[in-house]
Amino acid sequence: MVTRREFLDTLAVGAAGFAITSTAKSYGSILGANDRLNFAVIGLHGRAGAHLSSLTANKASARISHVCDVDANTLKKFAADTEQAMGEAPATEHDFRHILALKEVDAVTIAAPDHWHTPMAILALKAGKHVYVEKPCSHNPAEGALLVEAQRKYGKLVQMGNQQRSSPHTIEIVDKIHNGLIGRAYFARAWYANARKSIGVGKDAAVPPQLDWDLWQGPAPRLHYRDNVQPYNWHWFKIWGTGETLNNGTHEVDVCRWALGVDLPQTIGATGGRYQFKDDWQFYDTLVTTYGYPDKTIVWEGQSCSGMRQYGRDRGSVILGTNGSVIVDRDGYEIYNLKGVKTSEHKVAKAQTASSDTVGRDSMTDMHFANFIAGIRRGEKLHSPVAEGNVAVTMLQWSNVAWERKRVLELDTATGKVENDAEAQKQWDRTYEPGWEPTI
Repeated sequence: MVTRREFLDTLAVGAAGFAITSTAKSYGSILGANDRLNFAVIGLHGRAGAHLSSLTANKASARISHVCDVDANTLKKFAADTEQAMGEAPATEHDFRHILALKEVDAVTIAAPDHWHTPMAILALKAGKHVYVEKPCSHNPAEGALLVEAQRKYGKLVQMGNQQRSSPHTIEIVDKIHNGLIGRAYFARAWYANARKSIGVGKDAAVPPQLDWDLWQGPAPRLHYRDNVQPYNWHWFKIWGTGETLNNGTHEVDVCRWALGVDLPQTIGATGGRYQFKDDWQFYDTLVTTYGYPDKTIVWEGQSCSGMRQYGRDRGSVILGTNGSVIVDRDGYEIYNLKGVKTSEHKVAKAQTASSDTVGRDSMTDMHFANFIAGIRRGEKLHSPVAEGNVAVTMLQWSNVAWERKRVLELDTATGKVENDAEAQKQWDRTYEPGWEPTI
């Protein structure tokens, strides 16, 4: 297998020197090809289905020229789905590095597991590609800082996939909060509820013949293949995933931070555990986190294995102010006075996706992609540039550490690093498979 360093050496002398086995077509020769952006979708299980749906919704200005996955069966199916949706067959490739060497690819979308997000995004930036990366944009705080630095260095756009930033009703209500709708906003609570099943106790097994397990692991230290990890349960293993807080909390906590107008908190405390099942799941299934600011507070409540809803919703945020409160979720918002009486509401015409849907096709994602495309084509301001998206990601990653360490962390809000706790600060970064360390 070609290492990351060998790949970068190849890029330096040009794509012509790279041995590409892709079935790529010359999209530049197609009539009107230069009028639309060529997208490559990388990591095709789950959330990539929303990327396909949203690029289809925006196909007047974008096409999917390439698709990539380390699982041959997933790759074949997604390519067929893309041809049906977009009206033209994409080139297929199992190694994303081959795609990055192609000049005709303008942008990549990354829906691979979390441990791939930053390393892949940085390689794409080095190759001159714009990047749409799913949340969380990084696996650990050091990666997030590195990705922000890389974006600034290489100058291409990076949009993080926290699509509620492109939701018209959320933009509207946050703007109203900022303009005094509920007085001075000072407290926000976010929540997520699901009834996930046990992942059981896995055992070492033979790697499925269609899967490149070595490339799937990529920058993560090597482990034997186990039968309860791929394609989804990697979320609950610390070497690859980031737990429910980053998987779904990123969305709601980001809305709270946005509404309150705050960045990194000064303190982070978290309590919870793996209560529902005894299995290989390495994170909590229930977590309560408190993010402290000088005059504001955010609370996150994650329930992976209990579908008990709050305010009649399985996910959302409530914002409290001196003159009233607002509840906002993906389906609209409600405004309340200080007595808790609802005074007005707004509902979207069509309900958004349920918490149990791991794909998440919705109009918000369509608009988030439209904003990204407009940013590339016309310089439109991104709704979630990585420097902004990474703020919520970093504070949520530290809440995982606060849970592990069972103590409150104090942050340097300028650097995002932990103060006065050398043991916790060691979790600023991670150990990489040799040769795969991300650098800029």
